[in-house]
Amino acid sequence: MTANNTLFRPFSLKSLNIKNRIVMAPMTRSFSPNGVPTADVAAYYRKRAEGEVGLILSEGTVIDRVSSSNDANIPHFYGTEALAGWQNVIDGVHAEGGAMGPQIWHMGIMDNHHSGWVPSQPFEGPSGLNRPGNTNGNTMTDADIADTIAAFGRAAADAKRLGFDCVEIHGAHGYLIDQFFWNETNKRTDIYGGKTLAERSRFAVEVIKEVRKQVGEDFAIIIRLSQWKPADYNNLLAKTPQELEAWLNPMADAGVDIFHCSQRRFWETDFEGSDLNFAGWAKKVSGKATITVGSVGLDGEFLAAFGGASSNPSSLDELLRRMDRGDFDLVAVGRPLLADPHWAQKIRDNRTVELKGFSKEALAQLV
Repeated sequence: MTANNTLFRPFSLKSLNIKNRIVMAPMTRSFSPNGVPTADVAAYYRKRAEGEVGLILSEGTVIDRVSSSNDANIPHFYGTEALAGWQNVIDGVHAEGGAMGPQIWHMGIMDNHHSGWVPSQPFEGPSGLNRPGNTNGNTMTDADIADTIAAFGRAAADAKRLGFDCVEIHGAHGYLIDQFFWNETNKRTDIYGGKTLAERSRFAVEVIKEVRKQVGEDFAIIIRLSQWKPADYNNLLAKTPQELEAWLNPMADAGVDIFHCSQRRFWETDFEGSDLNFAGWAKKVSGKATITVGSVGLDGEFLAAFGGASSNPSSLDELLRRMDRGDFDLVAVGRPLLADPHWAQKIRDNRTVELKGFSKEALAQLV
């Protein structure tokens, strides 16, 4: 009953009105040939709405910059065909009574994809780096930055026009916005660089302002952030609560309604002297709603899954304890929902014996 009382309360914020606190985390699937979401992609998301997920966040879907993606099968959020595909997605989700937002994305400087596909122009980022010592693209000019900010705004405007319930900006996991945040990948000496995290957040703040301008005041904006980097799992962008506050509050002021705080394991703490996790601290210093995420409902963390590690269902007791305490507002679930569209219903109905584990085979198909 605790899970029912805690996870299955409705949540409303601006344009977002959802039946429970469960969020489907964005998970890259690469099932959209030439960037166009197919009928299978639409069916995949519709099944999660049918399974009573409160809010579905799409896989990362890239904005209108030639080198925003390193994979030909990652969906686009621009162009007539791709947007028609997304129209089918959101129509199907709404038909099942669900809510959804696209995660709009620019990958920044990337390693070349294992398929051999590369975009027709070089990758772009704040300083040409995607990790210390690794250059694989161009340093963005002022014009590149301005056009990228505008492209984020257009994508958000299209999300609202198509009928999505909110939009999420991808600012985590070592991609473009995060490359501006991190001192190891942002070596700029202009207004988009700086010695402090707050200074290096200018690009993100300008993206958020443009998105807010395009969608209006009543449309919910989420940004996904992470302290860790793919090149450094133990990294802390903000090393103190004061630095976290100086990082997040300008983004809140620019228009963010919800901080989606990515961790590998939701129970891990950021700062000594408190058991608050990233989402707990973000809510404390910003006053904004937060989403927690990281190995919810499974006994293994998600990065290991891509190396072939399997995970089994695990207790939600610690998650619920933190949520009951008010640490965060929403809970993002990844791999359990990737493997089983009915996970939320099984949790609600206490059908725990029916919960499925996760294996890498689930990544190879749209269930």
